Amino acid sequence: MTARAIIDDYPQGTALIRDAGLLRRYGLGPRYVSYPAAESLTTGFSDTELASALARSNASERDLSLYMHLPFCRQDCHQCASSRITVKNPRRAEPYISRLDREMVLTSRHLESKREISQLYWGGTPTFLTLSQMSDLIDRLDARFGLSSSRQRDYSIKIDPREADVFTLRHLQALGFNRLRLSVLELDPRVQRAINRYQPQVLTEQLIDEAHRLGFRSLGLELMHGLPGQTRESFAETLEQVIAMAPARLSLFHYAHQPERFAAQRRIRAEDIPQADEQLAILDTALSMLADAGYAHIGMEVFARPEDPLATAQAQGKLSRNLDGYSALPPCDHVGLGLGALSRLGDCVTRNPMALGDYEARLDAGRLPVERGQRLTDDDHLRARAIERLMCDMCLDLTALGKEFGLDADRYLSDALARLAPAERDGLVRRREQRIEVTPTGRLLVHRLAAAFDARAA
Repeated sequence: MTARAIIDDYPQGTALIRDAGLLRRYGLGPRYVSYPAAESLTTGFSDTELASALARSNASERDLSLYMHLPFCRQDCHQCASSRITVKNPRRAEPYISRLDREMVLTSRHLESKREISQLYWGGTPTFLTLSQMSDLIDRLDARFGLSSSRQRDYSIKIDPREADVFTLRHLQALGFNRLRLSVLELDPRVQRAINRYQPQVLTEQLIDEAHRLGFRSLGLELMHGLPGQTRESFAETLEQVIAMAPARLSLFHYAHQPERFAAQRRIRAEDIPQADEQLAILDTALSMLADAGYAHIGMEVFARPEDPLATAQAQGKLSRNLDGYSALPPCDHVGLGLGALSRLGDCVTRNPMALGDYEARLDAGRLPVERGQRLTDDDHLRARAIERLMCDMCLDLTALGKEFGLDADRYLSDALARLAPAERDGLVRRREQRIEVTPTGRLLVHRLAAAFDARAA
């Protein structure tokens, strides 16, 4: 089979993959979020260096994006690959909330209070908290940073349907959130049982109906393919039901079975996971259904309706990426709060400790809880820009990049372009003189294509 035979174009610029070997060679996960990748950050980056980076970032006068990680779950989901703390009682989260507040205080001391907090995202499982705990956190954030009341703000929260009801959504709206992400994963009860994540479909439908009624700016649903017990027919039924709910955005994550890294996944039997050909059929079916339903493929696992701000921004060449993914707003400096949170502040990228004890110990000693970090060089800035534009525009204009940085980008990035040669042979990118264009199939794997520009990971 030739490379060109791999691709069958579908409406809306979507494509099906006809060669399972392509996915084996490139893989769908993990996501390549930003440059430099968290794994390449160096240890020994001090809290003093982070304080200096926060202070330097004020000179840019850019808006700020805040991320808060809330890692508590009531039970272990077997597919989970996240850092989490399993507890039953929300009161067990109080010490963590107190330390989050301490981190807010230490961080805000170095930031100009006039900087707009235009983006806010609560990740992990924030709906594990009680409504009063959520109110308390918002009050603390507002006291330390000054939250925005602008209609253009993008304040998003991840919701576990098992931990929310219509009253939760009303409360979140009152707190200022205007965008929701529902972590659904699957609607098939058989698959839900296999991953220990049972949630009746009616819960999801009630939340979506209420979100639409309340007028949230955007509603996104997260699904996952490749889970134990899934078939192309069962996942097609799930996706049909989800499309009928009319979410503005859909994320189609790939389950990566890594039991050697994630203890919870050891409860999943390898023989229950769909075989490679079946996984390919599940993915092909999903791509075709989303295209027929009118969803635009933004990149990687993200799909959006054409009228959604993500699709509009991409069409206008204004799409950006922050440490939480694609954004329709201009680039911000990004401050991460909580366990394992990432920050990007002008010329520095940092990460908090992944272990709760290390995170607590640093804060208890009155220090900013940074564990890893990297000060970016001119080379890093150029490569980060190339990666961002490739992942956002699905093309990279080497001439424009060269003008921006005052060099011959074709020659300077010859190492990265050489690493892209196999992807070009596989039909994932096309070279048209000074433009690198991602094909429809390449959109699924654009994070792998972007990694070619990462000299640290080469």
